[in-house]
Amino acid sequence: MGTVRRRFGAAATAAVLVPVLAGTAEAAPARAETASVVADWNAVAVTTLGGDTTKVVPENFLYLGFVHAAIYDAVVGLHPRYEPYRRHGQAPRGASATAAAAAAGHKILETYSPYAQSALDDALAASLAGVPDGAAKQAGITYGERVAGDLIAQRANDGRNAPVQFTPTPAPGVWRPTPPANLPMAVPWLGRVTPLLARSPAQFTPPAPPSLTSRRYTRDFLEVKAMGSATSTSRTAAQTATARFFSGNAVVQLNTALRDQAAARNLDIVDAARMFAATAMTTADVAILTWRSKLDTAFWRPLTAIHLAGADGNPDTTADPSWTPMIAAPNYPDHVSGYNSVVAATSRSLEHVVGPRLDLKLTSTAVPGEVRHYRGGATFRADVVDARIWLGIHFRTADTAARTLGVDLADWAARHYFRPRR
Repeated sequence: MGTVRRRFGAAATAAVLVPVLAGTAEAAPARAETASVVADWNAVAVTTLGGDTTKVVPENFLYLGFVHAAIYDAVVGLHPRYEPYRRHGQAPRGASATAAAAAAGHKILETYSPYAQSALDDALAASLAGVPDGAAKQAGITYGERVAGDLIAQRANDGRNAPVQFTPTPAPGVWRPTPPANLPMAVPWLGRVTPLLARSPAQFTPPAPPSLTSRRYTRDFLEVKAMGSATSTSRTAAQTATARFFSGNAVVQLNTALRDQAAARNLDIVDAARMFAATAMTTADVAILTWRSKLDTAFWRPLTAIHLAGADGNPDTTADPSWTPMIAAPNYPDHVSGYNSVVAATSRSLEHVVGPRLDLKLTSTAVPGEVRHYRGGATFRADVVDARIWLGIHFRTADTAARTLGVDLADWAARHYFRPRR
Protein backbone atom coordinates (compact mmCIF):
# COMPACT_ATOMS: atom_id res chain seq x y z
CA MET A 1 0.00 0.00 0.00
CA GLY A 2 1.28 3.44 -0.81
CA THR A 3 2.37 5.98 1.75
CA VAL A 4 0.16 9.05 2.04
CA ARG A 5 1.71 12.07 3.71
CA ARG A 6 -0.60 14.54 5.39
CA ARG A 7 0.12 18.15 6.19
CA PHE A 8 0.74 18.59 9.91
CA GLY A 9 0.23 21.96 11.53
CA ALA A 10 -2.20 24.42 13.06
CA ALA A 11 -4.54 24.37 10.09
CA ALA A 12 -4.87 20.58 10.21
CA THR A 13 -5.34 20.55 13.98
CA ALA A 14 -8.03 23.23 13.80
CA ALA A 15 -9.92 21.57 10.95
CA VAL A 16 -13.63 22.19 11.16
CA LEU A 17 -15.63 19.14 12.19
CA VAL A 18 -17.93 17.85 9.49
CA PRO A 19 -20.88 15.66 10.42
CA VAL A 20 -19.62 12.69 8.40
CA LEU A 21 -20.71 10.29 11.11
CA ALA A 22 -24.10 11.82 11.73
CA GLY A 23 -26.87 9.27 11.64
CA THR A 24 -30.59 9.04 12.09
CA ALA A 25 -32.54 7.45 14.89
CA GLU A 26 -33.79 3.91 14.38
CA ALA A 27 -37.20 2.74 15.42
CA ALA A 28 -38.12 0.42 18.26
CA PRO A 29 -36.25 -2.83 17.41
CA ALA A 30 -32.76 -1.47 18.21
CA ARG A 31 -34.00 0.56 21.18
CA ALA A 32 -35.59 -2.55 22.65
CA GLU A 33 -32.22 -4.32 22.68
CA THR A 34 -30.00 -4.12 25.76
CA ALA A 35 -27.84 -1.11 24.84
CA SER A 36 -25.70 -1.46 27.95
CA VAL A 37 -24.27 -4.73 26.63
CA VAL A 38 -21.75 -2.76 24.56
CA ALA A 39 -20.49 -0.72 27.52
CA ASP A 40 -20.52 -3.86 29.68
CA TRP A 41 -18.19 -5.66 27.28
CA ASN A 42 -15.98 -2.61 27.04
CA ALA A 43 -15.56 -2.83 30.81
CA VAL A 44 -14.95 -6.58 30.61
CA ALA A 45 -12.33 -6.02 27.91
CA VAL A 46 -10.48 -3.30 29.84
CA THR A 47 -10.39 -5.48 32.96
CA THR A 48 -9.38 -8.61 31.05
CA LEU A 49 -6.60 -6.97 29.07
CA GLY A 50 -5.37 -5.06 32.11
CA GLY A 51 -4.97 -8.33 33.98
CA ASP A 52 -3.24 -10.14 31.11
CA THR A 53 0.41 -10.49 32.15
CA THR A 54 1.39 -11.36 28.56
CA LYS A 55 0.48 -7.85 27.41
CA VAL A 56 1.56 -4.28 28.22
CA VAL A 57 -0.58 -1.14 28.14
CA PRO A 58 0.20 0.10 24.59
CA GLU A 59 -0.92 -3.14 22.94
CA ASN A 60 -4.18 -3.18 24.91
CA PHE A 61 -5.45 -0.41 22.64
CA LEU A 62 -5.01 -2.79 19.70
CA TYR A 63 -7.03 -5.60 21.29
CA LEU A 64 -9.76 -3.19 22.36
CA GLY A 65 -10.02 -2.25 18.70
CA PHE A 66 -10.54 -5.93 17.85
CA VAL A 67 -13.25 -6.29 20.50
CA HIS A 68 -15.25 -3.30 19.31
CA ALA A 69 -14.81 -4.10 15.62
CA ALA A 70 -16.48 -7.45 16.28
CA ILE A 71 -19.26 -6.00 18.45
CA TYR A 72 -19.95 -3.24 15.91
CA ASP A 73 -20.17 -5.60 12.94
CA ALA A 74 -22.37 -8.01 14.90
CA VAL A 75 -24.80 -5.24 15.84
CA VAL A 76 -24.98 -3.39 12.50
CA GLY A 77 -25.27 -6.70 10.68
CA LEU A 78 -28.60 -7.14 12.48
CA HIS A 79 -29.60 -3.46 12.62
CA PRO A 80 -28.05 -2.09 9.40
CA ARG A 81 -28.13 1.60 10.20
CA TYR A 82 -24.41 2.11 9.43
CA GLU A 83 -21.94 0.56 7.04
CA PRO A 84 -20.15 -2.43 8.59
CA TYR A 85 -16.39 -2.54 9.05
CA ARG A 86 -16.25 -5.88 7.20
CA ARG A 87 -19.04 -7.92 5.61
CA HIS A 88 -19.86 -11.32 7.07
CA GLY A 89 -22.50 -12.75 4.79
CA GLN A 90 -26.22 -12.76 5.37
CA ALA A 91 -27.25 -11.92 8.94
CA PRO A 92 -30.05 -14.06 10.44
CA ARG A 93 -33.31 -12.14 10.38
CA GLY A 94 -34.77 -11.45 13.81
CA ALA A 95 -31.68 -12.52 15.76
CA SER A 96 -30.91 -10.83 19.07
CA ALA A 97 -28.27 -8.12 18.67
CA THR A 98 -27.71 -8.18 22.43
CA ALA A 99 -26.74 -11.84 22.26
CA ALA A 100 -24.65 -11.22 19.14
CA ALA A 101 -22.71 -8.36 20.74
CA ALA A 102 -21.97 -10.35 23.89
CA ALA A 103 -20.93 -13.45 21.96
CA ALA A 104 -18.67 -11.41 19.67
CA GLY A 105 -16.89 -9.69 22.57
CA HIS A 106 -16.53 -12.98 24.41
CA LYS A 107 -15.06 -14.76 21.36
CA ILE A 108 -12.44 -12.07 20.76
CA LEU A 109 -11.33 -11.95 24.39
CA GLU A 110 -11.19 -15.70 24.97
CA THR A 111 -9.04 -15.98 21.85
CA TYR A 112 -6.50 -13.32 22.79
CA SER A 113 -6.62 -13.55 26.60
CA PRO A 114 -7.37 -17.23 27.29
CA TYR A 115 -6.13 -16.90 30.88
CA ALA A 116 -9.50 -15.27 31.74
CA GLN A 117 -11.75 -17.99 30.29
CA SER A 118 -13.74 -18.58 33.48
CA ALA A 119 -14.40 -14.87 34.12
CA LEU A 120 -15.33 -14.34 30.48
CA ASP A 121 -17.79 -17.23 30.56
CA ASP A 122 -19.41 -15.72 33.64
CA ALA A 123 -19.66 -12.33 31.93
CA LEU A 124 -21.25 -13.92 28.87
CA ALA A 125 -23.79 -15.73 31.03
CA ALA A 126 -24.66 -12.48 32.77
CA SER A 127 -25.19 -10.70 29.43
CA LEU A 128 -27.34 -13.49 28.04
CA ALA A 129 -29.45 -13.88 31.17
CA GLY A 130 -31.59 -10.92 30.17
CA VAL A 131 -32.27 -12.25 26.66
CA PRO A 132 -35.34 -14.50 26.40
CA ASP A 133 -34.49 -18.08 25.49
CA GLY A 134 -35.42 -19.12 21.98
CA ALA A 135 -34.40 -19.02 18.35
CA ALA A 136 -33.56 -15.30 18.34
CA LYS A 137 -31.13 -15.69 21.22
CA GLN A 138 -29.37 -18.71 19.73
CA ALA A 139 -29.18 -17.10 16.30
CA GLY A 140 -27.62 -13.99 17.84
CA ILE A 141 -24.99 -16.03 19.67
CA THR A 142 -24.13 -17.96 16.53
CA TYR A 143 -23.91 -14.80 14.43
CA GLY A 144 -21.77 -12.92 16.97
CA GLU A 145 -19.32 -15.82 17.14
CA ARG A 146 -19.21 -15.99 13.36
CA VAL A 147 -18.43 -12.30 13.03
CA ALA A 148 -15.69 -12.50 15.65
CA GLY A 149 -14.25 -15.61 14.03
CA ASP A 150 -14.09 -13.84 10.66
CA LEU A 151 -12.20 -10.92 12.18
CA ILE A 152 -9.82 -13.20 14.08
CA ALA A 153 -9.01 -14.99 10.82
CA GLN A 154 -8.48 -11.66 9.04
CA ARG A 155 -6.01 -10.54 11.74
CA ALA A 156 -3.86 -13.67 11.48
CA ASN A 157 -0.29 -12.83 10.45
CA ASP A 158 -0.88 -9.09 10.93
CA GLY A 159 2.54 -8.49 12.51
CA ARG A 160 1.62 -8.95 16.17
CA ASN A 161 4.51 -10.29 18.27
CA ALA A 162 6.85 -10.38 15.27
CA PRO A 163 10.59 -10.42 16.13
CA VAL A 164 11.14 -6.71 15.38
CA GLN A 165 14.56 -5.62 16.60
CA PHE A 166 15.19 -2.16 18.03
CA THR A 167 18.87 -1.66 18.79
CA PRO A 168 19.86 1.88 17.74
CA THR A 169 23.48 2.84 18.18
CA PRO A 170 23.87 5.24 21.14
CA ALA A 171 24.61 8.79 20.00
CA PRO A 172 23.46 12.34 20.79
CA GLY A 173 19.73 12.52 20.16
CA VAL A 174 19.25 8.74 20.10
CA TRP A 175 17.04 6.94 22.61
CA ARG A 176 18.48 4.50 25.05
CA PRO A 177 16.99 2.71 28.10
CA THR A 178 16.34 5.18 30.90
CA PRO A 179 16.73 4.90 34.67
CA PRO A 180 15.60 3.59 37.02
CA ALA A 181 14.54 0.37 35.26
CA ASN A 182 16.77 0.71 32.14
CA LEU A 183 14.36 -1.51 30.17
CA PRO A 184 14.55 -2.11 26.40
CA MET A 185 11.86 -0.65 24.17
CA ALA A 186 8.44 -2.18 24.85
CA VAL A 187 6.63 -4.05 22.04
CA PRO A 188 8.64 -2.70 19.07
CA TRP A 189 6.54 -4.96 16.81
CA LEU A 190 3.55 -2.67 17.37
CA GLY A 191 4.96 -0.19 14.86
CA ARG A 192 4.89 -2.82 12.11
CA VAL A 193 1.36 -4.18 12.67
CA THR A 194 -1.26 -3.88 9.93
CA PRO A 195 -3.70 -1.13 10.97
CA LEU A 196 -7.43 -1.75 11.27
CA LEU A 197 -8.52 1.38 9.38
CA ALA A 198 -5.49 3.22 7.98
CA ARG A 199 -3.89 2.02 4.78
CA SER A 200 -0.48 1.40 6.34
CA PRO A 201 1.51 2.20 9.51
CA ALA A 202 3.21 4.98 7.53
CA GLN A 203 0.07 6.61 6.08
CA PHE A 204 0.34 9.62 8.40
CA THR A 205 3.99 10.47 9.02
CA PRO A 206 4.68 13.08 11.71
CA PRO A 207 7.49 15.55 11.09
CA ALA A 208 10.92 14.51 12.36
CA PRO A 209 12.11 15.79 15.75
CA PRO A 210 13.98 19.11 15.58
CA SER A 211 17.74 19.03 15.16
CA LEU A 212 19.70 19.28 18.40
CA THR A 213 21.09 22.71 17.52
CA SER A 214 17.82 24.27 16.39
CA ARG A 215 15.89 26.99 18.21
CA ARG A 216 12.90 24.71 18.62
CA TYR A 217 14.95 21.99 20.31
CA THR A 218 16.57 24.57 22.58
CA ARG A 219 13.16 25.93 23.55
CA ASP A 220 11.78 22.44 24.17
CA PHE A 221 14.87 21.45 26.17
CA LEU A 222 14.80 24.50 28.44
CA GLU A 223 11.04 24.18 29.00
CA VAL A 224 11.05 20.56 30.10
CA LYS A 225 14.22 21.01 32.14
CA ALA A 226 12.59 23.82 34.13
CA MET A 227 8.99 22.62 34.24
CA GLY A 228 9.35 18.85 34.31
CA SER A 229 11.88 18.39 37.07
CA ALA A 230 10.85 16.40 40.12
CA THR A 231 12.03 19.38 42.20
CA SER A 232 10.86 22.17 39.88
CA THR A 233 10.35 25.60 41.41
CA SER A 234 8.95 26.95 38.11
CA ARG A 235 5.91 24.68 37.95
CA THR A 236 2.83 25.95 39.81
CA ALA A 237 0.70 23.82 42.12
CA ALA A 238 -2.09 23.86 39.52
CA GLN A 239 0.30 22.67 36.81
CA THR A 240 1.57 19.89 39.06
CA ALA A 241 -2.02 18.81 39.71
CA THR A 242 -2.79 18.69 35.98
CA ALA A 243 0.37 16.69 35.31
CA ARG A 244 -0.44 14.15 37.98
CA PHE A 245 -4.04 13.87 36.78
CA PHE A 246 -2.77 12.65 33.40
CA SER A 247 0.00 10.38 34.67
CA GLY A 248 -1.94 7.13 35.01
CA ASN A 249 -3.38 4.42 32.75
CA ALA A 250 -4.82 5.97 29.59
CA VAL A 251 -6.71 2.79 28.62
CA VAL A 252 -8.70 2.81 31.85
CA GLN A 253 -9.17 6.58 31.93
CA LEU A 254 -10.44 6.97 28.37
CA ASN A 255 -12.73 3.95 28.35
CA THR A 256 -14.29 4.87 31.68
CA ALA A 257 -15.13 8.25 30.12
CA LEU A 258 -16.61 6.58 27.04
CA ARG A 259 -18.87 4.37 29.12
CA ASP A 260 -20.06 7.48 30.94
CA GLN A 261 -20.79 9.11 27.56
CA ALA A 262 -22.86 6.13 26.39
CA ALA A 263 -24.96 6.20 29.56
CA ALA A 264 -25.34 9.99 29.76
CA ARG A 265 -26.44 10.21 26.13
CA ASN A 266 -28.81 7.24 26.44
CA LEU A 267 -27.42 5.68 23.25
CA ASP A 268 -29.24 2.68 21.84
CA ILE A 269 -27.33 -0.51 21.03
CA VAL A 270 -26.48 0.56 17.47
CA ASP A 271 -25.17 4.01 18.33
CA ALA A 272 -23.31 2.65 21.34
CA ALA A 273 -21.61 0.01 19.18
CA ARG A 274 -20.66 2.67 16.66
CA MET A 275 -19.32 5.11 19.25
CA PHE A 276 -17.10 2.50 20.88
CA ALA A 277 -15.93 1.11 17.53
CA ALA A 278 -15.08 4.52 16.07
CA THR A 279 -13.06 5.52 19.11
CA ALA A 280 -11.44 2.15 19.87
CA MET A 281 -10.46 1.28 16.30
CA THR A 282 -9.08 4.75 15.53
CA THR A 283 -7.13 4.68 18.79
CA ALA A 284 -5.78 1.21 17.99
CA ASP A 285 -4.48 2.56 14.70
CA VAL A 286 -2.95 5.66 16.23
CA ALA A 287 -1.05 3.43 18.66
CA ILE A 288 0.39 1.56 15.67
CA LEU A 289 1.29 4.79 13.86
CA THR A 290 2.80 6.24 17.03
CA TRP A 291 5.03 3.21 17.50
CA ARG A 292 6.06 3.45 13.85
CA SER A 293 7.22 7.01 14.52
CA LYS A 294 9.09 5.89 17.64
CA LEU A 295 10.87 3.16 15.68
CA ASP A 296 11.76 5.49 12.81
CA THR A 297 13.00 8.46 14.85
CA ALA A 298 14.39 6.74 17.99
CA PHE A 299 14.58 10.15 19.67
CA TRP A 300 15.89 10.42 23.19
CA ARG A 301 13.84 11.27 26.26
CA PRO A 302 14.38 14.51 28.21
CA LEU A 303 16.12 12.61 31.02
CA THR A 304 18.85 11.37 28.68
CA ALA A 305 19.03 14.69 26.84
CA ILE A 306 19.54 16.68 30.05
CA HIS A 307 22.09 14.26 31.47
CA LEU A 308 24.09 14.25 28.21
CA ALA A 309 23.58 17.84 27.04
CA GLY A 310 27.32 18.41 27.03
CA ALA A 311 27.56 16.17 23.96
CA ASP A 312 24.62 17.55 21.93
CA GLY A 313 26.61 20.30 20.15
CA ASN A 314 24.20 22.98 21.33
CA PRO A 315 25.85 25.83 23.28
CA ASP A 316 22.50 26.87 24.77
CA THR A 317 21.82 23.59 26.58
CA THR A 318 23.57 22.68 29.83
CA ALA A 319 23.95 19.20 31.28
CA ASP A 320 22.62 18.31 34.71
CA PRO A 321 23.45 14.69 35.63
CA SER A 322 21.33 14.92 38.78
CA TRP A 323 18.10 15.97 37.00
CA THR A 324 15.10 13.66 37.32
CA PRO A 325 11.55 13.93 35.91
CA MET A 326 8.42 14.06 38.06
CA ILE A 327 7.65 10.46 37.05
CA ALA A 328 9.83 7.75 35.52
CA ALA A 329 9.97 7.80 31.73
CA PRO A 330 8.23 4.87 29.99
CA ASN A 331 10.49 2.44 28.15
CA TYR A 332 10.11 3.66 24.59
CA PRO A 333 11.37 6.71 22.64
CA ASP A 334 10.04 10.24 22.94
CA HIS A 335 8.76 11.03 19.46
CA VAL A 336 5.81 11.01 19.23
CA SER A 337 3.92 10.92 22.53
CA GLY A 338 1.67 7.89 22.95
CA TYR A 339 -0.59 9.39 25.62
CA ASN A 340 -1.19 12.47 23.48
CA SER A 341 -1.87 10.49 20.32
CA VAL A 342 -4.47 8.20 21.93
CA VAL A 343 -6.17 11.10 23.73
CA ALA A 344 -6.34 13.04 20.46
CA ALA A 345 -7.64 10.08 18.45
CA THR A 346 -10.25 9.15 21.05
CA SER A 347 -11.53 12.66 21.69
CA ARG A 348 -11.61 13.66 18.01
CA SER A 349 -13.39 10.44 17.02
CA LEU A 350 -15.91 11.08 19.77
CA GLU A 351 -16.49 14.61 18.45
CA HIS A 352 -17.29 13.16 15.04
CA VAL A 353 -19.79 10.71 16.51
CA VAL A 354 -21.62 12.87 19.07
CA GLY A 355 -20.71 16.42 18.04
CA PRO A 356 -18.23 19.01 19.33
CA ARG A 357 -19.94 19.46 22.71
CA LEU A 358 -18.60 16.47 24.60
CA ASP A 359 -19.37 17.22 28.26
CA LEU A 360 -16.61 14.72 28.95
CA LYS A 361 -16.16 13.41 32.49
CA LEU A 362 -12.64 12.17 33.19
CA THR A 363 -11.43 10.35 36.27
CA SER A 364 -7.73 10.13 37.12
CA THR A 365 -6.24 6.69 37.62
CA ALA A 366 -3.23 8.24 39.36
CA VAL A 367 -4.98 10.63 41.81
CA PRO A 368 -7.76 8.71 43.60
CA GLY A 369 -11.14 10.40 43.44
CA GLU A 370 -10.11 13.33 41.24
CA VAL A 371 -12.55 14.11 38.41
CA ARG A 372 -12.37 16.77 35.69
CA HIS A 373 -14.94 17.88 33.13
CA TYR A 374 -14.24 19.06 29.58
CA ARG A 375 -16.84 20.62 27.30
CA GLY A 376 -14.80 20.06 24.15
CA GLY A 377 -11.90 18.04 22.88
CA ALA A 378 -9.54 20.93 22.16
CA THR A 379 -9.16 21.97 25.80
CA PHE A 380 -8.74 18.34 26.86
CA ARG A 381 -6.03 17.80 24.26
CA ALA A 382 -4.24 21.01 25.23
CA ASP A 383 -4.10 20.00 28.89
CA VAL A 384 -2.60 16.63 28.01
CA VAL A 385 0.10 18.27 25.87
CA ASP A 386 1.15 20.43 28.81
CA ALA A 387 0.80 17.64 31.37
CA ARG A 388 3.28 15.33 29.71
CA ILE A 389 5.87 18.13 29.59
CA TRP A 390 5.28 19.03 33.23
CA LEU A 391 5.76 15.36 34.12
CA GLY A 392 9.22 15.66 32.58
CA ILE A 393 8.86 12.79 30.13
CA HIS A 394 8.29 14.53 26.77
CA PHE A 395 9.51 17.46 24.73
CA ARG A 396 6.70 19.76 23.56
CA THR A 397 7.26 18.92 19.89
CA ALA A 398 6.63 15.23 20.59
CA ASP A 399 3.34 16.14 22.28
CA THR A 400 2.01 18.55 19.67
CA ALA A 401 2.98 16.27 16.76
CA ALA A 402 1.18 13.39 18.49
CA ARG A 403 -1.92 15.52 18.97
CA THR A 404 -1.96 16.39 15.28
CA LEU A 405 -1.42 12.76 14.32
CA GLY A 406 -4.42 11.66 16.39
CA VAL A 407 -6.68 14.41 15.06
CA ASP A 408 -5.72 13.87 11.43
CA LEU A 409 -6.18 10.10 11.65
CA ALA A 410 -9.58 10.51 13.33
CA ASP A 411 -10.69 12.99 10.65
CA TRP A 412 -9.64 10.57 7.91
CA ALA A 413 -11.27 7.56 9.57
CA ALA A 414 -14.53 9.47 9.99
CA ARG A 415 -14.65 10.10 6.25
CA HIS A 416 -14.12 6.43 5.39
CA TYR A 417 -15.78 4.33 8.11
CA PHE A 418 -18.86 4.10 10.36
CA ARG A 419 -20.98 6.07 7.90
CA PRO A 420 -24.78 5.88 7.67
CA ARG A 421 -26.08 3.45 5.08
CA ARG A 422 -27.43 5.18 2.01
